[in-house]
Amino acid sequence: MDFKEHIIEKIIKLTELERTIVENAVEVPPDEKMGDLAFPCFPLAKIMHKAPPVIAQELSKKLSDDDMIDKVQPAGGYLNFFFNRERFISETVGEIEKAPEKWGMSNEGEGKTVLCEYSSPNIAKPFHIGHLFSTAVGNSLARIYKQLGYNVQSLNHLGDWGTQFGKLISAYKRWGDREVIEKDPINELLKIYVKFHDEAEEHPELEDEARGYFKKLEDGDEEMTELWSYFREISLVEYKRVYELLGVEFDSYNGEAFYSDKMDEVVDILRDKGLLVESEGAQVVDLSEEGMPPCIILKSNGATIYATRDIAAALYRHRTYNFDKNIYVVGNPQKLHFRQFLTAMKKAGWKWADDCIHVGFGLVRFGGKNLSTRHGDVVLLEDVLRESIDKTREIIRKNNSNVDDIEDASRKIGIGAIFYTFLHSTREKDIDLNWETILDFEGESGPYCQYGYARGRSILRRAEGINFKNADFSKTVSDEEYSLVKHLNGFYDAVKIAADKNEPFYINRYVTNLTKAFNKFYNTNPILKDDVDEETKKARLALVSVTTEVIKSALYLLGIETVESM
Repeated sequence: MDFKEHIIEKIIKLTELERTIVENAVEVPPDEKMGDLAFPCFPLAKIMHKAPPVIAQELSKKLSDDDMIDKVQPAGGYLNFFFNRERFISETVGEIEKAPEKWGMSNEGEGKTVLCEYSSPNIAKPFHIGHLFSTAVGNSLARIYKQLGYNVQSLNHLGDWGTQFGKLISAYKRWGDREVIEKDPINELLKIYVKFHDEAEEHPELEDEARGYFKKLEDGDEEMTELWSYFREISLVEYKRVYELLGVEFDSYNGEAFYSDKMDEVVDILRDKGLLVESEGAQVVDLSEEGMPPCIILKSNGATIYATRDIAAALYRHRTYNFDKNIYVVGNPQKLHFRQFLTAMKKAGWKWADDCIHVGFGLVRFGGKNLSTRHGDVVLLEDVLRESIDKTREIIRKNNSNVDDIEDASRKIGIGAIFYTFLHSTREKDIDLNWETILDFEGESGPYCQYGYARGRSILRRAEGINFKNADFSKTVSDEEYSLVKHLNGFYDAVKIAADKNEPFYINRYVTNLTKAFNKFYNTNPILKDDVDEETKKARLALVSVTTEVIKSALYLLGIETVESM
């Protein structure tokens, strides 16, 4: 039984207010002592021609006789509802126990497709720590939408086309050694790429050479194509190894190059619709009425640009997937670019362009240092992951933890700590990473939540043999127990708002608060002590069991694995 829905129905029946008015008005009080739900009576003042406090007094008497409600308390112009604790706990825990893996799920997305584009590193460049922001947010959003029943396609739109490949080809033909590159592909390609930029500052003619090589690549030159394919293949091998370490999977690796033969149609469509105008020799879509610079479709030399490829990609995805949402998880510095090409698509009359959504995120620093692949000052993602795993292993050994498989636990905790850190705040907030925060086992962190789960599993192992199904929850109505179950009950709401706002942060905050509530319950309510009677013991074990299941599910939505012991 949905207690909130039950109260909404009763208010509607008594007041004859429209459902949307009541649904929008019902709220959770800021303090638990004020009740579980509150309804402001102000919308009724004009209808009933009475002061809200008077209305609250009258309605409280009519709503009190209900076995789902312990009491209805008027407070000024508000009605504060206090649930029947025993029934609320019993029904909530019972529902979770029926199918723990389905708790917090819904079928609202059934028959609908969500595309989620994220990560999207540039081929032949290292996967640095900045790429993880997009990867963490996108991976989490993909899992959140799946939780709501959507058909989700995870897309990795690789940066595998453009002038940079002309530069890399130029660098490779000058300084490349295939035997050396095979041993350490990404780092060696980065070295010669950085060297190209250093040399080009002294010899600008190298830029012209690079543009020439890319033009040959566009024209299908056999040598250029072979080199490009080689760079792409060896880069993908490295990237997939890192994705496997992260536990991240993609349904498509179609990058910019995949759409290179689909751009002429875009140009033709925009031209036929009368949207292309000349500007300094380039063909652009004028966006002055929208208060933006023009969206360049063809450069003055006739070459396509990012916007052309992105429009071609969106058109292809619409035709292929008929998506309900096409989400781009790309950093905030690209905000204007997305506004421009999406506006150009809307001007072309494609109504589905409204379903293309840019989900931006902030910048990443490591110890206050900005990142730039052009100059080689990068913090490599794999280095950070390995260091996090190594530091976690040290902490586990130092604490003499009872862990069966230290390597497995170190990997899950170390990587989970990184994911948690990237999803700890709203995504548009910049992140400055430091190890003290990342691997804080006691503060708001991934290890803190994983430890909460592990603690619960340890209790259940020690209680092996005790059958706590169909427990008597009249034994578990303390403030800490009730607060814990209310947190459990709020899982779906957290999933829903995370999807509505495309903000995994809400799941992060939810699981952190759930773990805090669990720890408070654990520290104030003995479970397996000899002086705890059997019925109370069973009821509390049932709370522990469902709590571990929900913590595990919530952490999964963040891309974080659990460990059975820490």
